[in-house]
Amino acid sequence: MRPFVFVNIAMSADGKISTRERRQVRISGSEDYLRVDRIKAESDAIMVGIGTVLADNPSLTVKSPELREQRRAAGRDENPIRIVVDGRGRTPPDADILQKGSGKRIVAVSRKAPESAVDALRQHAAVIVAGDETVDLPALLEELHQQGVRRLMVEGGGTLIWTLFRQGLVDELQVFVGNIVIGGKDAPTPADGTGFLREEEFARLRIIEAVRLDDGLLMRWEVERRERPAR
Repeated sequence: MRPFVFVNIAMSADGKISTRERRQVRISGSEDYLRVDRIKAESDAIMVGIGTVLADNPSLTVKSPELREQRRAAGRDENPIRIVVDGRGRTPPDADILQKGSGKRIVAVSRKAPESAVDALRQHAAVIVAGDETVDLPALLEELHQQGVRRLMVEGGGTLIWTLFRQGLVDELQVFVGNIVIGGKDAPTPADGTGFLREEEFARLRIIEAVRLDDGLLMRWEVERRERPAR
């Protein structure tokens, strides 16, 4: 069994999430900022890949004092469990995700991660070893489910999101489309990686809702799949 997995991303009108230099840009506005904080607070855990940690250094904390208090009142930590998928153990010990805010952290590594790096990470986070060369995502999600994670939010990056889609591990996609055009054939997209080669492999989506938000559009899609996870 595994958690319900939803991906949340913001992209430009031409489908880019940052510039070709992978410089972080503001795509959404204040309304979407509040929405993201709310769905983060509603999640049991939030996950990113090591590329996002190295490029953006996110803390992934809940920003609203009211939402943090609601979590405390419900007997939960102020912040959801924060998870880094990091096959080679490259997460810097001083990364914001390991240092800012209260709550549990998990770094998922493969058996290729150097022992010294894993030992250093264990000073700041729980470490899950899953997979030989890269992190075994189905095994990781199964372990998270066993630890009580039922709703998992994924915020990037493109390689992690692509891999989750390729392995059939995404249940819902939430996309904020901003009113800007970034351009550039080398600018990252929400789902990077090699991409599907044949049409029959494509991840198929069913629209849940589309609403105007800020100066853009928020779309929620259900991923069509044969087997649904237990919530």
